[in-house]
Amino acid sequence: MAIKFLAEDDRPREKFLQKGKSSLSDSELLAIIMGSGNKDENAIELARKILSSVNNNWHQLSLLSVKDLMKFKGIGVTKAISIISALEIGRRRAIQEIPEKTIIGNSHDAYMVLKNQLSDLRTEEFWAVFLNSNNKVIHISQLTQGGISQSIVDVRILYKTALDHFSTGVIIAHNHPSGSLRPSREDINITQKIKEAGNTLSIQLLDHIIITQDSYFSFSDEGLL
Repeated sequence: MAIKFLAEDDRPREKFLQKGKSSLSDSELLAIIMGSGNKDENAIELARKILSSVNNNWHQLSLLSVKDLMKFKGIGVTKAISIISALEIGRRRAIQEIPEKTIIGNSHDAYMVLKNQLSDLRTEEFWAVFLNSNNKVIHISQLTQGGISQSIVDVRILYKTALDHFSTGVIIAHNHPSGSLRPSREDINITQKIKEAGNTLSIQLLDHIIITQDSYFSFSDEGLL
């Protein structure tokens, strides 16, 4: 059946079958996820409107909540959850693509390893990268979420994980959803506490990275370690 004879909401699927996934536009991909539009707009038109609201940026779309998406006519809870779930799958796939035994030689290398975990979150999370003596990544772990403070970041758990993986170096990181790259006094204090604890165990704190949506701050580069 020719595409022009199909219902508007079915045409992206037919195009997918005939020409492959790479032939689809962003709005067509989103239309497939949604499945249908509303009484005034077909799925592609609605998808185009949603993407236009975030400057056609998938990253910005991933920041929208269920309530945000439900502001669009024709998007209910089910469709909103489907959209957010699809974007979360993409985020997790990106995380899994980090090659094993990546060598971290500088702050940018660390940022590239961690940005998929931390750049698009609405709340703060605290992660750690554990390295061997050759600066190869041997383990990556989320330690906390919801904030960063001495009471939340348990230094004992951090270094227990390091010891469990026979790590000789650690890079810690957290995000600033506000977009500010300036470390707070609390950030500086917890960094110093983690560094001192590592010295006792002969496990070096190599860096503390603050990550925002499109950039990062390195304690090591700025001489704060």
